[in-house]
Formats: sequence, structure tokens, C-alpha cells
Amino acid sequence: MTLVTGHLVADDVATEMDRAGIYQTGKNSAPAPKVEDRRVLLVAPQPFYQDRGTPIAVRQVLEGLGQLGYKVDLLTYPVGADIQAPGLRLMRVANPFGIKNVPVGLSLQKLLLDIPLSFGIQRHLSRGGYTCIHAVEEAAFPAVLLGRHYRVPVIYDMQSSLPEQLVTSVGFRSRPMRMLSSLLERWLLSNADYVVSSAGLKERVQGIAPRVPVTEWHYPSVLVRGTQSDGDDLRRRLEISSDVPVVLYGGTFEGYQGLPELIGAIPLVRARMPGATFVLVGAENGKGAAIRNQAAPLVEAGIVRIIDRQPRHEISTYFSMADILVSPRAHGGNLPLKVFDYLAAGRPIVATDIPTHRSVLNDDRAVLVPPSTRGLADGILSILNDPERAARLGHAARAYAEERLGWSRFVASLDTIYEEVHQRAAVARR
Repeated sequence: MTLVTGHLVADDVATEMDRAGIYQTGKNSAPAPKVEDRRVLLVAPQPFYQDRGTPIAVRQVLEGLGQLGYKVDLLTYPVGADIQAPGLRLMRVANPFGIKNVPVGLSLQKLLLDIPLSFGIQRHLSRGGYTCIHAVEEAAFPAVLLGRHYRVPVIYDMQSSLPEQLVTSVGFRSRPMRMLSSLLERWLLSNADYVVSSAGLKERVQGIAPRVPVTEWHYPSVLVRGTQSDGDDLRRRLEISSDVPVVLYGGTFEGYQGLPELIGAIPLVRARMPGATFVLVGAENGKGAAIRNQAAPLVEAGIVRIIDRQPRHEISTYFSMADILVSPRAHGGNLPLKVFDYLAAGRPIVATDIPTHRSVLNDDRAVLVPPSTRGLADGILSILNDPERAARLGHAARAYAEERLGWSRFVASLDTIYEEVHQRAAVARR
């Protein structure tokens, strides 16, 4: 298996999907590559590539478009690892500010790098040759304005809702700023040619801009399931006994993820299940400081392990060690990308009962609980005390992933989106 900076290159993706049992054939097989010479400008205002939510999603889009035969120019930040994919040309904007790291969410680094990114969109569009712009998150604002000028259709890749994202940032919580962000979001949704959103956001889009065509992403998981021996080896490295249950969280340590409530639930779980051990994976760049402080007594007691962010190709080993996977998010309209990987892992899932999770989870393949400390504790205990139910939920989750979240289905949906955009553009030109 070829590696580039510790990550799978695109040529190995099909092999990994086949090993994972997710690559589908027959009626769900992906469309054949296209003969048309269609070039896409994909604009990603993120450090690319890094193993975290939106860059992972963008990478899957790139690999899917490559399989369909599109040529893609990726315009992105000057931060991250280079990757290879069929038909891909990776272009990084200038870095006049010398920025070396861009944290998750809104930041000064992001705002500064969006300036050369916007100029980069204009420069590349002025040269002509693009049949479509695929703009992620806030890059859609300059893309829509410039796309109108150069008569190139724009797909707005809505990974999150702008007002929901900004309300978590200091300085954007006042009523005037919330109203402004809502107006900006309304303008963007109304002026994009097509919106493709994270699961859980479609209803919001339709409520704001009912005339814009919209599709929700249902990302595939191409994780290879770790073996039992892999999980056993990891337990030994983390000094976790083989006979105690492990509850695992994998994802960022941002405040909206609900980790404070999960940590608060741990003593309640331990009171009835003394051996239960919790593993939290995903701390990085100081973002986990508050969580580390809150969990410090539990860490010292050996009840909690806090693990730095891991490369995505290694996370399956952590899943194989776990008895329960948990997603404690309390709010937010966009579905965490990790939930797709949770489903494919074939482990029982405990998730908060919010509309976002309900977009792919239900009571047949997860335990959905109130977004509270008590709710999380009761949900975890309900699985730990019922092994038969745990096995049934894990099997149902994996079956759903294999049936509904395969790579070929994802590529087929990508093909449908791009065909509709190009057809609409052709009609508009006529």
C-alpha cells in the first residue's frame, strides 16, 4: 500500500474500499468515466490535506470527480500535505502572512488566508476554461460573485450553517451580528446555482431558499475494520484490561461537540459499571486544554485516556478496541463526519437525539438520548447491560453503511449533481 505523508493516495482507495466490504457493484456501481473534457475549479478554504472533517470530505469529492473523468483544479490554503488523485492539479495561494497552522473554525489565520484565496479565484476564472466552480464554505461568497461575472455556475458546498458557526466565536454573538450572518447566508443560498449540504442541513436550505436545488452529502466510509488482535494490542499499549468495557469518542475537541456533558456522565456510568474506561481521541493544537482540565482527576485515576488526533487510516484500530462509540453533540445542523465512520465500524452507537443525528441514525441502529449528562450516562449503561442489544445495534449500523453509504453510491450521487448543474448551465446559455 503506497503512502504519501502517512495517508492513502487515491490509487489505493478502491483497494481499501474493497477490503472494507464497502465497495459496491451491480446496480449501485459507479458511473463510467465521462468522455467530455470538463474542468472544475474546486475552492477549499482549509488546510489541505489534513485528517479532519472538511478536508476529508473534500478529498472524497476530489477522488469521486477523478473517477468520473473530471479534471479538477483545487485552489486551497498554503498549509497541509500534498495528495495525488486522477485529474487533480493542486494549487496553493500565496502565504504573505507566513501562516503555518489553521485551527478548526473561524480564526484570524482563516480570515487572512481568505484574502489571497479570493484573488486566486478571480485570477483563475479570468483565464477561462472552467465549466463549474465547486466552492466550500465561505469561499462560496467570492465564487458566486465572480461566477456571475464570468458566467460559470457555482455549487455551494455547505459544510455548516454560517450563523451556527459564527455564534460560537467571540465577537459574533450579538444580535446585530447574528442578523447580518443570517442575511449573508440567505443571499448566498439564493444566488448559488446548486447547494450540496452536510446531512441535516437540507431542511434549513429549503426553508431559506426553496427554489435552489439542494442535495445532502452522505459520505462513504472507506475505513478498513480493525481486527480483534489490533484492538487487543492497542488495549495493551494504553494499559486497558481486556475484560473492561471501552467507550470511545473520536473527533475534534471543539466546544459544540458535547464533550463536557460526556465527561460529566463518566462518574454516573462508573457508579454502576466500575470497570468502564473512556477513550477520547482527537485533541490537537491546544484545543483540548479545557477538556483535559475537566477530565484531569479521571485521567489520573486511570478512568479516561485522552489521545491526540490520529491519522484517519489508524482510527479503525481504535474502533476495534471500543465496545461503544459515542457522539455527544448537543447542537449544530451539520452531521459530524465521524458518524459515517461509526456506522461502518459495526459497533453500537450512543448519540444525542437531535435532528442532525436523526438524518442518518434511528432507534434501530443507535441509542438516541437526551443531550445531557444523565441522558448520555443512561444510554451508555443501557448498552453495557445488554450485550444482545449491543450486538444487534452494531450489526444494523454496519448493514446500513454497506447498503446506503458505499463508495459507488457516493460517486453516483456526485455524478447526478454535476450533470444537473451542467445541464442547467447549458439551458441558461441557450
